[in-house]
Amino acid sequence: MAGLVIDADGHVMEQHQDLFAHIKGNFGEMDWHSTWPIFDADGWQRGLSRKGKREDPDAEAWIRFQNENGIDCAVLYPTSALALGMIQLPAWASALAQGYNDWLHHRFTSQTPRLKGVALLAPQDPKAAAAELRRSVKELGFVGGLLPAVTNNRTPLYGSPIFHEIYDEAQRLDVPLAVHGGVSQNLGLDRVCSFLEAHLLEHPVAQMLQISNMMFQGVFQEFPRLRVAFLEAGAGWAPFMMDRMEEDYEKFAARLAPQLKSPPSKFFKSGNIFFTMEVEERTTPYVLDMVRPDVIMWASDFPHERERDQFGGDLPHLVGRKDLSEETKQKILFDNPTRFYRLSEADIAAVKKSRGN
Repeated sequence: MAGLVIDADGHVMEQHQDLFAHIKGNFGEMDWHSTWPIFDADGWQRGLSRKGKREDPDAEAWIRFQNENGIDCAVLYPTSALALGMIQLPAWASALAQGYNDWLHHRFTSQTPRLKGVALLAPQDPKAAAAELRRSVKELGFVGGLLPAVTNNRTPLYGSPIFHEIYDEAQRLDVPLAVHGGVSQNLGLDRVCSFLEAHLLEHPVAQMLQISNMMFQGVFQEFPRLRVAFLEAGAGWAPFMMDRMEEDYEKFAARLAPQLKSPPSKFFKSGNIFFTMEVEERTTPYVLDMVRPDVIMWASDFPHERERDQFGGDLPHLVGRKDLSEETKQKILFDNPTRFYRLSEADIAAVKKSRGN
């Protein structure tokens, strides 16, 4: 493969005391005691691992991981901050988003062109979120915005017109938005018996809720240049949801979604809706055929859930797959994330220079 390898969804592990020091305004003038969590998750114990086997990478450690695994560039997303949508006070959510974004720039993306940032956006205040997206792109050099897939009951799903200001701004800036899960609250999963079951369902259930609402409330129709990725639920559910939406569009849209003038498949096939795949997904060739081949990306998800030495087989497995052509692998690993994040020739040149290529 001629292109570089771009990790479309890696993660940082927030250092909350350090993050709080980057918060500005009234909240930044107050003291915060670390016994209280900044981001309220969902009660599942997510942080355990064998001693010495899990890493909380700084920028240097992230580059070391890239070098060891043949990755050239990674786009970084939060961990605990994926719970931002559960916060009740909009002003506090917006302040945390600003603090996180400044911390991410200071600790990671300003250190190397091989680490790219995505702006955390607080859906509790769409006007502030649009302004924060603009600031993060223009001043911090971030390549997109993140809307947490799970929100509290005061916050509508992302098909609501209150979010149009964010979508307008993303189109103006020509940057994408990502919908990323991370907590299991508010999804009807309170009756499952283990974290395994919660984790299995929290990502796809949240993504299905958001994409359904965005589709039938006309977001993809009203914003034809808006690129949106649904991350960390795999890609095999995309054809299922496309067919499911298509059936209900035929049954009910004239009466219940008259604002949607075209069938959902048109928007799935538009090239503006992206997904990340798992390297073992056997449905990948089918997804590429049913949706389109230039919207599927690879993500390491490092350093989440697995211990460090368990990540090493991912890329060799994907590269070694016989059911995917070399051209397809090139798209998944380089062309598609480059198109989604609009990485420029200058971005790619800086990555190559940093790698010594």
